[in-house]
Amino acid sequence: MRIIWRALINAVAIAVAAYFVPGITWGNASYGFGDADKYLSLLLTGLVLGVVNAFIRPIIELISMPITCLTLGLFHFVIGALMLLLVSAIPGLGFQVNGIIAAFLGAIIIAIVGLVLSWILPD
Repeated sequence: MRIIWRALINAVAIAVAAYFVPGITWGNASYGFGDADKYLSLLLTGLVLGVVNAFIRPIIELISMPITCLTLGLFHFVIGALMLLLVSAIPGLGFQVNGIIAAFLGAIIIAIVGLVLSWILPD
């Protein structure tokens, strides 16, 4: 049940990031459910982002630990942007990030919204 909560939190955070950052779009996929395709795309993107952050991100952070220490932790935002770009490379999701700047700003917004929603919503 917890993975569904995380997927919903990620989906809301992605929607907020897409609202504020012009280079991020979602809902460009067709699954055959009509108007629900848009929200199914958002939920699947949130689920995939959660899986990527759970499995791939720790490996990347371990490898990049020296540069993260040199930048006093600011490289974590670059890693978040790279994870967004990785998720946007999956064609069936209907999620697009146009450029590293949009990914960087989106990663910051997704981190903030995800943190606030994790505080508000119970586990």
